[in-house]
This record gives sequence, C-alpha cells and structure tokens, in this order.
Amino acid sequence: MQPVAPSKIVCVGRNYAAHASELNNPLPERPILFMKPPSSLTSFSDIRLPVGRTDCHHELEIALRIARDCRQIEADTALDYVDAITLALDLTLRDLQAELKNKGQPWERAKAFDGACVVGEWIERRQLDLSQPLRFQLAVNGQLRQQGNSQDMLFPMAELISDISKAFSLQRGDIILTGTPAGVAALLPGDQVCAELSQAHQHWSFSGQVYG
Repeated sequence: MQPVAPSKIVCVGRNYAAHASELNNPLPERPILFMKPPSSLTSFSDIRLPVGRTDCHHELEIALRIARDCRQIEADTALDYVDAITLALDLTLRDLQAELKNKGQPWERAKAFDGACVVGEWIERRQLDLSQPLRFQLAVNGQLRQQGNSQDMLFPMAELISDISKAFSLQRGDIILTGTPAGVAALLPGDQVCAELSQAHQHWSFSGQVYG
C-alpha cells in the first residue's frame, strides 16, 4: 500500500524528564499535545531556517506513521496502527515560543511554520521491534548534541497513540512526534546535522545541511 500525505502532524511536549528540566518546565500529568500542519513538512536535504530568525532550535524525536484510520483505541493494540518509523526534527523558534507562552498564547507561530517538521526516510515497521528500546542521537557539525532512548519516555508510544486517538481521530498517513530528549540548541546556516537511530545491530542515519 502506497503511503499517503498526512492530514496532520501530532506532536508531544515534555515527554522526556531531562528536556522538561532543561527548559524549567514541570512534568506533565498527561501528554501535552499540539499540531503542525502538513505544510510544515520537509526533508533532511532541505532544512531551512525562517528568514530573520536567529533562535531556531532543533528537537530530535522518534516519529511514527499511522497505518489506518483509528479512534478511541486502547494502548494494548495501539502499536498495531503504526506502519513505519523514522527520526524527525521539531524545529522551534525558542525566543518566540517563550514570548507566546508568557502571553498565554498558542505556540503555532513558533512551531508550525513552513519547514518546521524535518522528517527522515521512513523505515518499515517490520524492520523494528517497537516493544524494545530505540536509541537515537543528533550531531551538529560532528558534535553530539542530543541522545535519547525510547525507554525514557514519560508516556510510552502505545500510551501516546491511545491518548491521542481519544482526543481526536487519527487518519492513515498521520504522523506522531513522540517528544525530544535533553540537549536542544540553536541551528545556524551552514550547520551539518546527522541524526541516527539504532536498535540492537540495526542502524539508520539521516543527514543534511541547514540553509538560511
């Protein structure tokens, strides 16, 4: 079955305790959800910073692709609705996000701009065991910035999918970004980024350059 364009990208905030701590945020009692539109999608070969912005942070995340329409599903069957996995960068205008949060306003201007969701090539679900740990990391200009392990999620992937499906329907092709570990920092034009995902003896990498 050919993949389809997502109707939405659902993102999860503060799903790793260390990241919540580095931004001085409290730990959530349930998943914090927000969305990016399909127009925010781009690839690692076309990472572009918004014109005039100097505080665009990378947030490396495990991304899940939904295989078929679903709603009101339980955690024990939730992973059956995933057909592919990859890594993604949730690009965030950190200064603008802080300003919006201080005003009690939504974050979309800081997180949903064109090119704000950098997604790697999809890895078919059958190549991975989602019940086992996934390790991932991001290097910028050869320097390690972020390291994560799916075991450290406050809300595991199955719980996230179930919770999201009870808030609103998920459609085939929709993407879920599952949260970022600590180490977020600004990107600059010319930066070389390399994201890596591994499980047991398997390894995948996604590389690109940042354009201004």
